[in-house]
Amino acid sequence: MELWQAIVLGIVEGVTEFLPISSTGHLTITEKLMGLQVNAVAVTAYTAIIQVGAILAAIIYFWRDIVKIVVSFVKGVANAEARQTPDWNLSVAVIVGSLPIGVVGLLAKPLIEGPLRSLWFVAGGLILFSFVMIFAERAATQQRHERDIKLMDGFVIGVAQCLALIPGVSRSGATISMGLLRDIDRVTATRMAFFLGIPALSAAGILEAVTVRDEISATVGWTATIVGLIVSFIVGYASIAWLLRFVSRHSIVTFVWYRIGLGLLLIVAMVTGVLSAT
Repeated sequence: MELWQAIVLGIVEGVTEFLPISSTGHLTITEKLMGLQVNAVAVTAYTAIIQVGAILAAIIYFWRDIVKIVVSFVKGVANAEARQTPDWNLSVAVIVGSLPIGVVGLLAKPLIEGPLRSLWFVAGGLILFSFVMIFAERAATQQRHERDIKLMDGFVIGVAQCLALIPGVSRSGATISMGLLRDIDRVTATRMAFFLGIPALSAAGILEAVTVRDEISATVGWTATIVGLIVSFIVGYASIAWLLRFVSRHSIVTFVWYRIGLGLLLIVAMVTGVLSAT
């Protein structure tokens, strides 16, 4: 992989990781336009690894919140009174919500790295899940806030996060939508999307770096991988701040029209032979 390709992919990852438009879908499209084999082991691993850059940005941005969640959990384990606080409920919700995608991701790994890398799945995910986002916004009351988060909220939102294993769906889109459907306000739902994404994407990136390091070294190259990771970190940090401001004032339906337009454009490109699905 050329360094310019690594930089472009890092920018795409940083911009799209936290927006409800599917970072994996956009990376797959960009890799395809660059002539890379999107279902190759090294390319799939590269996609997962550079996501860690954006997640590191989230860790730094939410560092105080993360410390609060960890401390609240530790206190609650040792003290029954501490388990009666909203901070304990939030910490348990985040921990429990992080588990489903880890289990499903490991079990479905061959499917995720193979057939699901098809641009048909990307197009389908972009278009079809857009209607879920519209429904979630219209059905939401947003009457519940971060202090109201319970264990079941974390579990249900964590299960919804598993849908993001389908390229085009969007991890943040799935988690924010489910949060809205549970009547959680949009900003809190977005923060939950960040919290749940940190352990899931960190684990996925580290696993890929360890298990396919030889393939990455031989094809993509570690220099390009590190460059992509650094770029995604820088761009991702700016994206977090922007998204939190945006969702405090705007509906996520704003992103739907872009999603549907891109999905339809992909379908036309594949039908006309401009792009192949894999």
